[in-house]
Amino acid sequence: MSTPQLVVHRDKELMAQAAAARLITKIVDAQASTGSANVVLTGGRNGNGVLAALAAAPARDAIDWGRLDLWWGDERFLPEGDPERNVTQARQALLDAVPLDPKRVHAMPASDGPYGTDVEAAAEAYAEELARAAGPQNHGAVPTFDVLMLGVGPDTHVASLFPEHPGVRETERTVIGVHGSPKPPPTRISLTLPAIRSAREVWLLAAGEDKANAVAMALSGAGEIQAPAAGAYGRARTLWLLDTAAASQLPRSLYPPASA
Repeated sequence: MSTPQLVVHRDKELMAQAAAARLITKIVDAQASTGSANVVLTGGRNGNGVLAALAAAPARDAIDWGRLDLWWGDERFLPEGDPERNVTQARQALLDAVPLDPKRVHAMPASDGPYGTDVEAAAEAYAEELARAAGPQNHGAVPTFDVLMLGVGPDTHVASLFPEHPGVRETERTVIGVHGSPKPPPTRISLTLPAIRSAREVWLLAAGEDKANAVAMALSGAGEIQAPAAGAYGRARTLWLLDTAAASQLPRSLYPPASA
């Protein structure tokens, strides 16, 4: 378990740009070290903001897009191409603009795919895809993600793991079907905390006043059952990327003034 580190930016636009620059560096470094990189994307306004900033960054061409594997932390179990699906939004923000290898874009199954409306079968299939990508050097049944990004919800949820919900208590499976999500749509697919914790680095993104209470709660020592974001951490690094509004309820002693 890595100790959380905080970086606080002036506003959400600067946060997105800085996170995109940081992500480019991590991907390039991983590709130089091992030949490829594994990154887990997140949806929501902050996750998509980072992807849009990456698309606009001149340095994006430093990435060898053909040697990048993209995964998702969660997905809305809706038909392929639905505008609410995270993968649909990611394609619009970035993926359609860069030369990715389609075989290395690992979208979670859609509700009109080969598993139909059986979200449990769809979740199991994604878990099997992760397991196939995991090598002997990896920790557990998922590849070692170089960076795993998560948006933090106003209720402290990450991926589709909600406070007090059954999914946040999962300790064995890497991917689960989520039923009765308190945030629509009710049916989703999500990585679990054990899968999230396999990542080298976990980045938690939060911007806006509506996230301030969640950030403060997750960093105050609350348990992961009540505050799932508190249970999301990387093996080497856990990085909270915030804007000043999201950090407004934190004591300044938690982050250096120069990071604001």
